[in-house]
Amino acid sequence: MQSRSRRVATAVSITGRASVKDGDTPVIRDARIRQHGIDTPENARICQNKAGRDYRCGQVAALAFADHIGEATVTCEPRDTDPFGRTVAVCQKGAEDSNAGMVSQAHAIAYRRYSTDYVSQK
Repeated sequence: MQSRSRRVATAVSITGRASVKDGDTPVIRDARIRQHGIDTPENARICQNKAGRDYRCGQVAALAFADHIGEATVTCEPRDTDPFGRTVAVCQKGAEDSNAGMVSQAHAIAYRRYSTDYVSQK
């Protein structure tokens, strides 16, 4: 869940190979980043598919994000800092907006409480 944010004083890009904490949290060089405008289930979350069967939707989202970024260089452009001290950012793999990609592939939702940037990606 993304918390209310405050503006970043100096917005310096964070670039490097990322590891994935969960579907909306990459970690680059010890910087834990919250992806702007999207939300994914937490890793332990269990959801039901259309047939009513349980599946680990949080793990599915995290694996999809990890597969998407692979070993590529990721660049995150800070937008805000949340109350937990995390950078809230738009992250890209090359020219591709990773936040938008997670929503368009149905691994994340547009988090309208904080932004409408990804509503059209559904």
